[in-house]
Amino acid sequence: MATADPNFIHLSSPQKENGVSESPGQLDAGALFVLKSRGSWLHSGYHLTTSIVGPVIFSFPFALSLLGWAPGLLITTLQALITFYSYNLLSVILDHHAQLGKRQLRFRDMARDILDTPCCLGVSFSAPSVWGNIYMYIMVLAARVRLVPSATPGQTVVINQLSDLAGPRWGKYFVGPLQIAICYGAVIACILLGGQSLKFIYLLYNPSGKMPLYQFITIFGTVPLFLAQIPSFHSLRHINLASLLLVLAYSACVVAGSIHIGNSRNAPNKDYSIKGSKENRILGAINGISIIATTYGCGIIPEIQATIAPPVKGKMFKGLCVCFGVIVSTYFSVAISGYWAFGNQSQPSILSNFMDENRPLLPSWFLLLTNIFTLMQLVTITVIYLQPTNEVFEKWFANPKMDQFSARNVMPRLVLRSLSVIIGTTFAAMFPFFGDIMALFGAFGVIPLDFILPMVLYNLTFKPSRQSIVFWANTLIAVASSALVAMGALASVRQIILDAKTYNLFANV
Repeated sequence: MATADPNFIHLSSPQKENGVSESPGQLDAGALFVLKSRGSWLHSGYHLTTSIVGPVIFSFPFALSLLGWAPGLLITTLQALITFYSYNLLSVILDHHAQLGKRQLRFRDMARDILDTPCCLGVSFSAPSVWGNIYMYIMVLAARVRLVPSATPGQTVVINQLSDLAGPRWGKYFVGPLQIAICYGAVIACILLGGQSLKFIYLLYNPSGKMPLYQFITIFGTVPLFLAQIPSFHSLRHINLASLLLVLAYSACVVAGSIHIGNSRNAPNKDYSIKGSKENRILGAINGISIIATTYGCGIIPEIQATIAPPVKGKMFKGLCVCFGVIVSTYFSVAISGYWAFGNQSQPSILSNFMDENRPLLPSWFLLLTNIFTLMQLVTITVIYLQPTNEVFEKWFANPKMDQFSARNVMPRLVLRSLSVIIGTTFAAMFPFFGDIMALFGAFGVIPLDFILPMVLYNLTFKPSRQSIVFWANTLIAVASSALVAMGALASVRQIILDAKTYNLFANV
């Protein structure tokens, strides 16, 4: 049985009710200005829904077409359960540290305090060996593990040397940059999708229109340019409530549209067989699993929990229940209705199935309404995924000792946040195939952050017995998710190769 290293957690004064180890005067500007802890559990539900549920749900019928009815629905259900469990584990870890007086406000804070702190796994070797030292080396680099006192002096020296080599780098050099890359990639992808939705509306009413895609991307980018100036994460609560309602609205539109087309006289043939050769079916199934897994991704769970006012214990669980209520009602309804209507003819976006050779299968006003709801929600997703970069900008360039709205702090905020959106819009316009690249980033970033790291952090924090179900469940999920990373990367690279012939800067796709 493991015993905790006394240096694992540095406790602060128990009288600090806000659960943060630093007083407000000691917090950096990013935590003080962007991650204000003033929200309720209901607000966290709004934030969670906006960060997870988006137009990516339009790809669910396509994912089912690659897997079939039973495997597709089984994987969708299993992934929902694993995601809820994983996000709840993160919340429990954050609650635990808050109760101990060291509230962690960011993902990199968790990595710094847990992965970069020596701990003990209760592992020892009776005699030195090459494989034993290799094992210790891997474990130290993975979690800075220190052996129990029963280790031999030679082994202790090796561990101490390797521990010094690893250093406190997980939060600074791995988790932090990975999170920023994924979130900023999501910003670029949302701006690109927003431009494509605008172009869809344009062509709906002007089929012979010649405006290129990059102009629509630029037009869409002007909206988050202004909303990015909203000072704190908590300030987005009402916008994210609107986002939740928009998700329900366009999901209802997609379900209604699919059912209408499926029952119409011009309904497509309902063929639910999986197309292609055996090799293509296998690769397609891998792609389908990867699509489903990444649609549940978030990447900012600690930052969302940081917006909750103390005491925080149990509040995030309620917020997750709100979010997953929306997930169950939208994911499954869109997936089932879309796949039922179009079968193996389902397109990567179900909205493409609503058009038949540029002729709409639904009334134009209905398609316009669906796309307007989608556009508005894409704006909210863009803004919420700007928050990690906003927090970093505030930490580096704002002065926490001065007022948040002083000229000293407002000017850098205005310039840097505007530049962030402008650069993201430029990338979206230049690389309209960014979705393919983002799928690869998602495999290497979203899955490790959301489905592997929570299991590792929980086992290191609470040290469940190796005979317990929790330990082995966490280990199994982490291993399976690691396999999913490889599968998702394979599927993404294959898609990039297939689409490479269409790649051009500022392509009008």
